[in-house]
Amino acid sequence: MSSYEKRFYRTRTASAEWASFTVAVKESDLWIRARRDLSSAGYEALYNVRYPVETYIQQHPEFQEALVPLPPDPLAPALIREMLAAGRQAGVGPMAAVAGAIAEGVGRALQPWSPEIIVENGGDLFLASREPLTVGLYAGKSPLSHRIGVALPPRPEGAGLCTSSGTVGHSLSFGQADAVTVLSVSAALSDAAATAVGNLVRTGKDIPAALDRAQEIAGIEGVLIVIGDQLGIWGQLAIVPL
Repeated sequence: MSSYEKRFYRTRTASAEWASFTVAVKESDLWIRARRDLSSAGYEALYNVRYPVETYIQQHPEFQEALVPLPPDPLAPALIREMLAAGRQAGVGPMAAVAGAIAEGVGRALQPWSPEIIVENGGDLFLASREPLTVGLYAGKSPLSHRIGVALPPRPEGAGLCTSSGTVGHSLSFGQADAVTVLSVSAALSDAAATAVGNLVRTGKDIPAALDRAQEIAGIEGVLIVIGDQLGIWGQLAIVPL
């Protein structure tokens, strides 16, 4: 699960025709950018996405507490099955995927009104855009924070770009990376994988092994690791100065 503490994202697009708004339900506080103001629909989507997670946790407390993958549950709601699958792919508990899964669930629900959309949930993004985007990186006290960004090509079909940190925010991480950012077609998978990779990074010397681990997770397209003034990158991610 990603960490969030006043995380700053900057997006650059060829068009200024975007509306930005926030929606919040309990712990979920989303920033959304769409082609029109969808605040009411966004609130309803967030409530509907959160409800099966809350209900499933009440019925299966181990789902919330597990730090290791859990077996499939074919009778679970679709979002729960997605989180379970992401946890198994990345080798972590299913709640490591919750922020990304919620972001994508809300984004997909709003796409009938705005096929191009960005949903940010505590540092985890679901994005669908026909134009290139630049996403700025917040990495706590790292000197690279606010100075570099991830340049993404058009992703009209949607993608997940999620960040985990061992030094920012309150989410559980066994590592000390300032930021681990993962790209894949699934925000749930990106979220879980960012946690898994971040757990391995305690010093800059751990970056090569962590990059190797990322390449073993099926479906991961790219990863960026930042710890202090050191970084490592693999796959289909390009970094640019801000």
